[in-house]
Amino acid sequence: MLATMSQYAALTPDDLVTGEAVALDLPAASLASRMVSGLIDVAVTVVAMVLFSIVFFTAVANTSFALMWAAWIGTLMAVFVVVPTAVETLTRGKSLGKLVTGLRTVRDDAGPISFQHAFVRALVGVVEIYLLTGVPAFFSGLLSHRGKRLGDYAAGTYVVRERFALTLPPPVPMPASLAAWAAGADIASIPGPLALQARQHLLRVAQLDPASRSRMAEHLAGLLRSHVSPAPPPGTDPEVFLAAVIAARRERDLARLQREAALRDRLVHRHH
Repeated sequence: MLATMSQYAALTPDDLVTGEAVALDLPAASLASRMVSGLIDVAVTVVAMVLFSIVFFTAVANTSFALMWAAWIGTLMAVFVVVPTAVETLTRGKSLGKLVTGLRTVRDDAGPISFQHAFVRALVGVVEIYLLTGVPAFFSGLLSHRGKRLGDYAAGTYVVRERFALTLPPPVPMPASLAAWAAGADIASIPGPLALQARQHLLRVAQLDPASRSRMAEHLAGLLRSHVSPAPPPGTDPEVFLAAVIAARRERDLARLQREAALRDRLVHRHH
């Protein structure tokens, strides 16, 4: 069902990294590079905090205390949550520190992060990085084999190096028998680790004995059915179901990234 050939490619900052890359096990960023990236981001945040504070308090200097307090809360939310979330969402997982150090935030299955992932990382980061001076983030990254801080655990993400070469397996094709079903199915909420297991199983089917292959396919299909609605047609082969879900997930990732790229292009052209 699946081809076993692979192609050689280099991951560049502009490449579309999607859920189809789940079997690649993209190399996690080192703790040192993450610390450098984090320090750059903290420095930028401090500068932004000063600038935002000047602007906000200048605007409300002659108003009531309540309005000044509201301006302060708004400044904190903008600097520590809104701006980092917007930047990571629009840049597909980058901040200024990550841009300098060649890093990117991705989902646990190596797919592109969304607004939700960026928001959770920013929200948890307020506590673990700024309120607790980065101590939890340091020890969490030290103990995690992927260098994940607490915000990464909460969001289901990790940070990867993107300046390297790797072998890309071919994408899982959409089974023709389930194309119509997949087009209307709700499959957006599949956890990254589960998508990873399904993708890896499809890549290794030729290496598995029939009994193990059938048992694992049934197990994974059962787990996926609880995250997909509606269920596939009765009698659908478990591996065909897995392939349809993974292929549809990839197509939707690509479509989302293309929409974001088109929006950025329109904004850039509008300003020029």
